[in-house]
Amino acid sequence: MFITVWEFVVVQHVLVAPDKFKGSLTAAEVAARVSAGLGVPSVQLPIADGGDGTVDAAVAAGFSRIAVEVTGPTGERIPASYAWQAGDVAAGPGGEGGTAVVELADASGLRRLPGGREPLTATSYGTGELVADAVRRGARRVVLGLGGSACTDGGAGLAQALGARLLDGEGRDLPRGGAALKDLARIDMSGFIDISGVEFVVASDVDNPLLGPHGAAAVYGPQKGATPGDVKTLEAALARLAAVATATHGLTGAVEHDDTPRAMGVAGAPGAGAAGGVGFAALAFLHAELRPGIDYLLDLLGFGALVEGARLVITGEGSLDEQSLRGKAPIGVAQAAAKAGVPVVAVCGRRTLSDAELKDAGIEAAYALTDLEPDTARCMAEAGPLLERLAARLATVHLREA
Repeated sequence: MFITVWEFVVVQHVLVAPDKFKGSLTAAEVAARVSAGLGVPSVQLPIADGGDGTVDAAVAAGFSRIAVEVTGPTGERIPASYAWQAGDVAAGPGGEGGTAVVELADASGLRRLPGGREPLTATSYGTGELVADAVRRGARRVVLGLGGSACTDGGAGLAQALGARLLDGEGRDLPRGGAALKDLARIDMSGFIDISGVEFVVASDVDNPLLGPHGAAAVYGPQKGATPGDVKTLEAALARLAAVATATHGLTGAVEHDDTPRAMGVAGAPGAGAAGGVGFAALAFLHAELRPGIDYLLDLLGFGALVEGARLVITGEGSLDEQSLRGKAPIGVAQAAAKAGVPVVAVCGRRTLSDAELKDAGIEAAYALTDLEPDTARCMAEAGPLLERLAARLATVHLREA
């Protein structure tokens, strides 16, 4: 028995708020399987932290899905979508108003590569096309979830899709991709889409700057197939983007106590290196506000209202490990539930965190599919039925009637 997100909860319920089990179940499928196995009233709220699955989570929470054909990371046309909720933000002249949730991974993610990885030429152009569609629809708030990016282009593609022209010394448009930015001489914003009155929010837990040893190229480039030589090329190209943006985009104001020009200050800002530098473009060109991904999305999806009166929160993700402790979805859920005084347990495919580490993070206990089936391949293939069995076991421990 379960209660959908938007129904009024008349009994003390269990809030099931998991992220996806990557490679086997979406967050919505995880929530449904857990609820089926519990045997008690539950509310399903699939969640995400800004990466893969963010649009699906928003749709499950009541947003509409808007389908758009966009440019994939290597130039092919692909189907993509964003989540849309009308009427919650005042519209401008002729617009519907509302909030759009755009997931970079859907348009410009690694999973969208048709073949091998393309670290030097992959582009964020498709993500910009999603943003442009949302703005033209009349969005007054655009939430940009960053994660799973295939590109290291500093958000140049996103800016190009929104109407910016990135020009070389001869006035020619640069090709797409990060490496081409080494030839950038000028940025022409005269054709940039009108974003006046639109609030942009970057939902990301990445705090890397654009440049340097902790920057987009050095840290994330190798994950996208960049060789050491490619990393040097991309680092120089991104530095060129930041420098030219300073000179041609009018970014001359100081950032807080930093007396360097604004674009260079933005390049050094925490989060500018997110998604191969798309964070930089969002901050510099869209004047976006950077918010912790899971915290912001929990607010957007209505977690605070749904956790009130709950007897237990069940969260989870495919692997509970050291990465989970760095602001991933289950930890964000645990922290939010703690504010409401509701205990939290987790389900997962596998776990490497100790009981003590989990308790320090606010999770009372974790139940892994590998507790039932040691063969990880079978866990992946049979994740749904195993998860129902795991939920039933969890219920006997944590949901006994007084």
